[in-house]
Amino acid sequence: MAGVFEALGDPVRRRILEHLADGEAAAGVLSDLARAEFAISQPATSQHLRVLREASLVNVRAEGTRRLYAVDPDGLDAVQDWLARFQGAFSQPLDALATELARGRRERRRAATADRAEGRPAAAGRAEGRPAAGGEGRSA
Repeated sequence: MAGVFEALGDPVRRRILEHLADGEAAAGVLSDLARAEFAISQPATSQHLRVLREASLVNVRAEGTRRLYAVDPDGLDAVQDWLARFQGAFSQPLDALATELARGRRERRRAATADRAEGRPAAAGRAEGRPAAGGEGRSA
């Protein structure tokens, strides 16, 4: 499992995987992508592809003279299974955060509606979740 996370730790390899999420691609296409976005050579891209293969994150197949790469779903399933063990530790706090954010949006909408109903202009930006000018969130 450590090899998988080491492979995912490199931005070039993560970008290659992101590209492959849309479907398989030839080595040349991946090399062009890496050259354009990271200014690395074809041999360097080949090394990144080798690391991804050895980590079981991509598969390769030959088609004539081309080598086509694709995401290996089994390798990603292993990562997902490992991360799932930690989901419980994060899901409750994230659910609580989502609830608080929704409550804040609801309160801002109610305040803006009340302002309009009473003929007062809504505080600038308050309906969008920004503090009113001169109000909270202002630095001293």
